[in-house]
Amino acid sequence: MKFIITLDRDEDGVWIAECPSISGCISQGETKDEATANIHEAILGCLEVRAERGMPLTVETRLVEVAVA
Repeated sequence: MKFIITLDRDEDGVWIAECPSISGCISQGETKDEATANIHEAILGCLEVRAERGMPLTVETRLVEVAVA
């Protein structure tokens, strides 16, 4: 499976990685690469827990552009 993730830098310079397709699946790292590796592990863990609990593995997400004037 392939997932889209978001990477954002917080006010302390830490990179926050999130997988919008899996509710609550978030991780962080000191670098983009570290955050990406950490979210990979988080995704695997989230999928495992969701499967054990009989929950849907993912939720529907869409990428939508919004213009702000």
